[in-house]
Amino acid sequence: MLREFASDLRHMQDNADGQTAAFAMVGKGDLMMVYFRATLAELQEAQRDFGNLDLAAYLEPVGDYTSVVELGLYESSVKTFKALTEKGLAPHTEDWDAAIKETLARQAEAMAPRLFPAIPDRKYICFYPMDRLRGEQKNWFTVPIEERARMMHDHGMVGRRYADSVKQIITGSIGTDDWEWGVDLFADDPTVFKRLIYEMRFDEVSAVYAKFGKFFVGVQCKPEDVEKSLFG
Repeated sequence: MLREFASDLRHMQDNADGQTAAFAMVGKGDLMMVYFRATLAELQEAQRDFGNLDLAAYLEPVGDYTSVVELGLYESSVKTFKALTEKGLAPHTEDWDAAIKETLARQAEAMAPRLFPAIPDRKYICFYPMDRLRGEQKNWFTVPIEERARMMHDHGMVGRRYADSVKQIITGSIGTDDWEWGVDLFADDPTVFKRLIYEMRFDEVSAVYAKFGKFFVGVQCKPEDVEKSLFG
């Protein structure tokens, strides 16, 4: 069964129109499958194909997460809105919507490598979901966009200091899962997860407005290592 799984994993990594990786978990389960696909239908196909493996009959699902790769565009959004307002365009008019659509298309083309990333070839993964607070005392979604842009800029500067040691992929899940965002961190040194996340806890975005879910950590399991990683 493990050999069949290894063969299927190798096939998906070599031939699928997307990205696939397996991680042997440290706690909270034994195996994490990570799929990057262009459409929701392709994600469902990957889930179905895994479920058809003989190995799947011996596994009990303990969690799943569905989200869409997302880029933070606070600063560019503020600049775009300001420029359109200065031109005399009113929000949500036909001309406004056309200008926004054109801007987004241009940004999407320029940022395609970040919107459709490859799963980094790093040894370790750390995944966790998160929300922004929206309670009576603190509500992220009522903060003016200029202020949110400032806080996210400060937040991002912390992450940039770890760019050489951690590959970070942020996904949005409003409407697709129980949390609002998912964070995937990939590194060859797992202790960097602790250092990065600890430092980020002190910036305003995390300290005041963030709520975190469970953290999942694993070791990447290559097809040739499946039997050793999952059976020993």
